[in-house]
Amino acid sequence: MKNVASFIAIVLFSAIGYAQNGPKIEFAAPDNTIDYGKISKTDNGVRSFEFTNTGDAPLLIIGAESTVSSIVVTKPAAAVMPGKKGKIDVKYNMTSGPIRKTITVETNAVNYPDGRVALKIKGEVL
Repeated sequence: MKNVASFIAIVLFSAIGYAQNGPKIEFAAPDNTIDYGKISKTDNGVRSFEFTNTGDAPLLIIGAESTVSSIVVTKPAAAVMPGKKGKIDVKYNMTSGPIRKTITVETNAVNYPDGRVALKIKGEVL
């Protein structure tokens, strides 16, 4: 009976380790959020979400978009190799008022459900 329990434990730990193989995306911004703070309308509105592929396979950024037209998102065109860094640029149209927006990034990363990552920007344009 002890051998059966050991075998099951080994299979479970192997399955967990196997499930984590592949590309992984880790963003430098805390909570995947960039805080513009209080800025003026003369700011160009461009910020970058920097990330690293911490996995063991090429990372693809399949799509990156916002649901509002006041944000322009630029993503890497090529795959990001394991251990390499990349960035996703976000340009916010500097309209007066609070900034509370989300950008959805679609990837092949295994460390997010369905490879979808929510990036957020916040702040206030004076």
